[in-house]
Order: sequence, then structure tokens, then C-alpha cells
Amino acid sequence: GTVIVGDSLTHLSFAEVIGAYLVTGVVVFALGWTGLIGRIMAVLPPTIVMAMVAGIFLRFGLDLIDASVTDPLIALPMVIVFVALSMSPRIASIAPPVAVAAVVGTIIAIASGKLAPGILDNGIISRPVFTAPEFSFAAIMELVVPLAITVVIVQNGQGVAVLKAAGHRPGVNLAAAASGLWSLPMALIGNITTCLTGPTNALIVAGAKSHRHYTAAMVTAIGAIIVGLFSPTFVGFMLAMPISFIAALAGIAMLTPLKNAFIAGFSGDYSTGALVCFLVTVSEISILGITAPFWGIVFGWLIGWLLDSKLLAKKTA
Repeated sequence: GTVIVGDSLTHLSFAEVIGAYLVTGVVVFALGWTGLIGRIMAVLPPTIVMAMVAGIFLRFGLDLIDASVTDPLIALPMVIVFVALSMSPRIASIAPPVAVAAVVGTIIAIASGKLAPGILDNGIISRPVFTAPEFSFAAIMELVVPLAITVVIVQNGQGVAVLKAAGHRPGVNLAAAASGLWSLPMALIGNITTCLTGPTNALIVAGAKSHRHYTAAMVTAIGAIIVGLFSPTFVGFMLAMPISFIAALAGIAMLTPLKNAFIAGFSGDYSTGALVCFLVTVSEISILGITAPFWGIVFGWLIGWLLDSKLLAKKTA
């Protein structure tokens, strides 16, 4: 969504983008409220959706490998600490491997002089700025459809698939309706459309005790509010850190979700469609302003219907 809007800001004003955000929020809410999204997602094989998730999460693993090669001083100690702590569940319950790896990486970056200056250049506490919307036909035609598809199919599709794989029963229509509704006030301070994002939910449900996942969700929400309030500081810090630190930390955190996505995507029916979905998603193609994950779902479902459904029919006959 941010990439789509970033390209649009080269020829649209921010006020026009805000107007498109508001229209997108209404569309997403309507799609969820009418139940249309639930009916669409019901006909999509879960393996194909999880293959899309695997294709999106893959870049985290690849970036981890790249960081380990290009900047081993920071990335390798983080990996070693993560593996060492993960080997003992008892120790990991006291010293969370990802968090400790982040601390180790930060210390090494500071000690080696790789932390860039200017962390507090943009202040400490965020100051939301209200922007009056401008409803431009050009902006609406360019942004609403891609953003709506990104929210209800790609992002919410990821989130729902990840939660289902973890044993939960998320409301597909409710997720869309809530995303659209909350997007309306947030649009006025410049926020991209709200969604049930895949990576965040994958981290929340990474714990072994599914009945405790709600605790992780609440802690994540509180943490997000704190980061939001002090966003200039956090953003300044992340920009000051070497890219290898960000890549290593994200890769370490997403190892388990990536593994789970591969298992769920390629261990069931419609495996050919899942493979096509995965390949298209990884290709990062963009057609009609809509990015690869959506087309991965489309082509994966098409191939699955043409090839896998016939194989399944023969097995059950």
C-alpha cells in the first residue's frame, strides 16, 4: 500500500491521497459489512493463500542470509545468540531469543561505530497533523481499487490464513469491516488503510500456547501505541542503525512464521496452484497497479482449478 501511494505522490497532492484513503475505507467497510469478502475467501483453497503468505515472508529469510554475508560482524552474532537461546525452551522463556538478539546487535552496532548520527533530528514525540481531504476523480480511480484489494485480499488474507493455521477462527467479514471503519479517522492524519497484516499476526501466534496468543496481541497493541507516540525517536533510531541489523532482526523474527507458511502451503491439496501462487508472488510483478500477491492468488486459484481439482476428483472417484 505504501509503495502504491509513494508512486502516486509524484503526481498527486497529499490531500488527494487522503481523499482516496477515505473512499478506500468506505469500500473496505462495505465489502466486509455485506459479507462479500467472506464468500470470496471461502472458495479460495487455504494452501494457495498460505503459499502467497510464504512468498511474501520469503524475503525476510533471504535478507537474513544476505545480511550474514555482507555484514557478518552484526548479523552472525545475532543469529548465534538466537539459535543458542532457542535451543533451551526454559532459558528462552526468561530471555526471549529475538529480543536478546536485538540487544546484542544494537550493542555491536554502537561499539563498532556503525550507528549514524541524527537520531533525534525530527524530535522525540509525534505530533499528528490533520490534512483536509480533497476528493479527486484521478486519485480515486488510481488508488482505491489497488488499495482495497491489497487490504481485503492480500493483507487480510495473510492475517486470516496465519490465524487459521494457528488454530484460531478469525472473522473474515469482521476483519474487513473493522479495517475499513478504523481507516476513516486514521486517514485524516495521513495513515495508510488499516489491515489485518500477516507478519505481525504471524509473530503474535508464534508461541506454542495458542490460548495465550491474546496476551501477545495485547502487548503488541500497547507496544504499537508507545512506538506511535514516540515514532520520531524510533524511526530516527531505525534509520541510524545499519541495514544489516534491520534485515537480520526481521529475518530471525520471521523464521518460524516462514517455516509454518511453507508447511501449510505445500502439505495439502491444490499443491500445483500453491506453487504457481508462490512463484508469482515472489516475482513481484505489478499489473494494473496491483501488486504480485493478488495476482499470485488469482493465477494460483486458476491453475489449481484447472489441474489440481481434476486430480482430486480422480482420487475421490
